[in-house]
Amino acid sequence: MRRGPNLANVFITILLALLSLVALFPFYQTLMMSFSTLNDVGANRIFLYPANFDLAAYKFLFAEGKVTRGLLVSGIVTVAGTAVSLMVTSAGAYALSKKSLPGRGLMFGGILFTLFFNGGLIPYFLTLQKLHLQNSLLVMILPLAVNTFYLILMKNFFQTISPALEESAKIDGANDITILARIVIPVSMPIMATMFLFYAVDRWNEWWLPTIFINDTKLYPLQLVLRNALTNLSASVGNASAEALVRGTQNAYEGSVRGALIMIAVAPILAVYPFVQKYFAQGIMIGSIKG
Repeated sequence: MRRGPNLANVFITILLALLSLVALFPFYQTLMMSFSTLNDVGANRIFLYPANFDLAAYKFLFAEGKVTRGLLVSGIVTVAGTAVSLMVTSAGAYALSKKSLPGRGLMFGGILFTLFFNGGLIPYFLTLQKLHLQNSLLVMILPLAVNTFYLILMKNFFQTISPALEESAKIDGANDITILARIVIPVSMPIMATMFLFYAVDRWNEWWLPTIFINDTKLYPLQLVLRNALTNLSASVGNASAEALVRGTQNAYEGSVRGALIMIAVAPILAVYPFVQKYFAQGIMIGSIKG
């Protein structure tokens, strides 16, 4: 006998769908605002779609080249920083997952200590200054190479891998580096994809370190460029250059430009997320509950 749909499941599905719409609507409205004209934004003529489709806000932002340069810098930092972070974190997590490692408890305790205490901003600044990382893209990569929380998640995941895999590889003459690269990482795609997403988002959203250590505007990442643009938005729109006006940015409006800034900042991450989402929940659950 075929049963009908469970009323509780139907209610929960409808409720979650409504909550999703409530959560997504501000984002959708921001997207529509970024494609709207000055008159439509000023008159609140934005509903489910722009009354008059317009790219003036995006033309205004890209006119001077700062956003394009910021995208390039953020792209380099995200790709290089994520690669370095995954490599260092996976190596450290693999070593700490081995109970046979001499001094393992002491080292792990020292790592946990950094979750609760740090040296303070001034010693941090002086250290990076002595390392000659000012006005360098490396200041957004090397100091943040390892996140302690992510390291713990990855270590816990590695501890769930069957020791038989590594023992069989050692019998064939493989060393620890070969085992990590050819066995452990390939079977750890859930946690690797999760860490990839976490580190990529962190590197993409980085603005605090460049604010302190980078004075060269050509090295500003996208988030710092957008932050400065938001801070000076009214003046920037009011003082648009003649060249920018020729390109059709005379209709750039503060609300439209703000919406375009948000879309530019989040679009790359939204494009990457669907490719790693299927691994996300599995990697987090296994990495957090195993110890």
